[in-house]
Amino acid sequence: TTEPYTRPQLCRWPCECPRSPPRCAPGVSLVTDGCGCCKACARQRGQSCTEADTCDFHRGLYCDYSGDRPRYEIGVCAQIVGVGCVLNGVRYKNGETFQPNCKYNCTCINGAVGCVPMCTNSRPPLVWCPNPKLIKMAGKCCEQWVCDDSRKIRKTSPRHISSAAYEGEDEAWQKNCIVHTSPWSPCSKTCGLGISTRISNDNDQCRLLKESRLCNMRPCEVDITQHIKPGKKCLAVYRANEPMNYTISGCVSKSPYRPKYCGVCTDNRCCTPYKSKTIEVRFQCPDGTEFSWKIMWINACFCNLNCRNPNDIFADLAHYYDYSEIAN
Repeated sequence: TTEPYTRPQLCRWPCECPRSPPRCAPGVSLVTDGCGCCKACARQRGQSCTEADTCDFHRGLYCDYSGDRPRYEIGVCAQIVGVGCVLNGVRYKNGETFQPNCKYNCTCINGAVGCVPMCTNSRPPLVWCPNPKLIKMAGKCCEQWVCDDSRKIRKTSPRHISSAAYEGEDEAWQKNCIVHTSPWSPCSKTCGLGISTRISNDNDQCRLLKESRLCNMRPCEVDITQHIKPGKKCLAVYRANEPMNYTISGCVSKSPYRPKYCGVCTDNRCCTPYKSKTIEVRFQCPDGTEFSWKIMWINACFCNLNCRNPNDIFADLAHYYDYSEIAN
């Protein structure tokens, strides 16, 4: 006589899960396990699966136990046989990924076609260009934004910016997380110390967090128009002769700095930073305590037509800063 087979218990309750979920490879779904307890990386096509280790249903996979007769305990992740797709007279299998043209990457999912655009640089360069146009470039699949400078007001872009700065920002993969950091918002004050904010998920938890930094576009107590050269209407960058210390609520920076500021114009243009970075400044208070603050460090400014009120919440509906040199 054969002894009866005892099926192992793969699920145990109450659930005991690790404090943090596992990090899955790019493209692998993080799903709840078959026990309904913990987050786990879904098993992929050809990998073994059980009632606890589930297959990636986002990819149309299921656990095929047919090869483990009569126990039906350990299976293999297999593709669900679904309906194919027909697009422009071409038939595609269920689950097949294809590119009908250079602009789209598509997948056939049970009779339906889902596509992701490959051309993501769809925002016009409003910072420096008053009349942007989207045109087809020779040798390139995606249309490119160019500046229609028919009015010949001024140069289409600052001479300091390389053309690579206008090619948009690519999404970055970091541990199964699409990293996205928004551009810094305009400084809350047009002169004096203000606040600039942004949203970023560039952290270990891939959580969207709000970041802040101090900013000072120009000093309020200095009449910059007196520094404009004769015959000129603008001064793009102003810099004081002597270094100074930042001051916050009576606390003074431990080191002196000689920052650059954006200048002013006597016509309808305004000067805004197009190249900046963020520095860390250490402050010391009268009671001996210390703290650090992030501060915007202006490298260069550009006088342009896109003047906006920094406190206008509706102005953020338009895409202004879309280039890496401005966002860093």
